[in-house]
Amino acid sequence: MLKVVIAGSSGRMGHALLESVFADPALTLHAALDRADSQQIGRDAGDQFGRRTGVLVTHDIAAALEGADVLVDFTRPEASLQYLEACRAAGVGMVIGTTGFTAEQKQAIHAAARAIPVVFAPNMSVGVTLLISLVQSAARVLADGYDVEIIEAHHRHKVDAPSGTALRLGEAAASALGRDLASCAVYGREGVTGERDANTIGFATVRGGDVVGDHTVLFAGVGERVELTHKASSRATFALGALRAAKFLAQHQSGVYDMQDVLGLRAAA
Repeated sequence: MLKVVIAGSSGRMGHALLESVFADPALTLHAALDRADSQQIGRDAGDQFGRRTGVLVTHDIAAALEGADVLVDFTRPEASLQYLEACRAAGVGMVIGTTGFTAEQKQAIHAAARAIPVVFAPNMSVGVTLLISLVQSAARVLADGYDVEIIEAHHRHKVDAPSGTALRLGEAAASALGRDLASCAVYGREGVTGERDANTIGFATVRGGDVVGDHTVLFAGVGERVELTHKASSRATFALGALRAAKFLAQHQSGVYDMQDVLGLRAAA
């Protein structure tokens, strides 16, 4: 049975992860981590679900990782890097679903993955992972005469924009088109912008309400549009994908992987 540590256990994704771990007979909750100032510290991790697990929420990372197989993290970049360093020291694999990392922070993830296995993906959804592959295929076919625009919507509490998933979709399209996203991305438009540059990839961001996550990649040509869309209605989809990634890590020693690796889509990408 795979022994799982959940970081940020009192958060929205933490709740979804705990619920999914409890529902999977192949997994066991080894530890639950939260901020030192969390009101959940010292309480049973199953209290919010009306069950007793014997696992008390803690902020002691080293103790939580002792004897664990994998840590699953959907927190913030600074916290994620702290968990990552602890996982590297303990020899524990890590699933990172956090977004908003800088280029330097991503380098730190790759450096740690020389010692431990890491699944690092901006979106753990199986459907979004399939969408990335479909976007790559569509971009190759619609290479000439089609403008690429990416529209994403999330809840009012999301702190980074565009979403990590939107950026990953942009990278997928840019790679298939032989472009560098850093050079061709346009993040919002205002005023007299002039005609659209055919080589750009545009991003539009919506924030409001409790939207879990919507992403559309639009290929707009003359006389037709192709739209590839994924809409998440529950965080459970991200939790289930992350735990699938955790099981994948049990079969690997070191390196950085993403959900395409987890789902065996890498060769088709």
